[in-house]
Amino acid sequence: MQVVIFKLSNEQFAVDTDRVQSITDMTEITRVPKAPAYIKGLINLRGNVISLLDINLLLDVEKSGQEQTNIIILDIEEEMVGITVDQVDEVLDVEENLIEKFENENKKAYVKGIINFKDRVVTLIDIDKLLPN
Repeated sequence: MQVVIFKLSNEQFAVDTDRVQSITDMTEITRVPKAPAYIKGLINLRGNVISLLDINLLLDVEKSGQEQTNIIILDIEEEMVGITVDQVDEVLDVEENLIEKFENENKKAYVKGIINFKDRVVTLIDIDKLLPN
């Protein structure tokens, strides 16, 4: 499987490239009054209005001091959704056997597993579970 690896604070996360529509630079965010806390707002990307999720909040990762500069556009249940990340690091092919199943209540249900590289550990996100029902 192929994944996009990105950074939030000092942790690395990954999403399956099959679900990534595009990666773009930060753009103007329109706030939505009375929206849930995990909705940062809306962006207009090439004429499409896209909801922007606060993935730091959803994954319970403290925000780093630096400004988030990239948006990863994902396809979640036939809907385009953006997540803001500190930086996009790389795209990698990952052997399925490197992915360890992960059970931890703190990270909620969003975590599909842990990818254990020799020099680092990357958390694989199950993006289908990002949007609350």
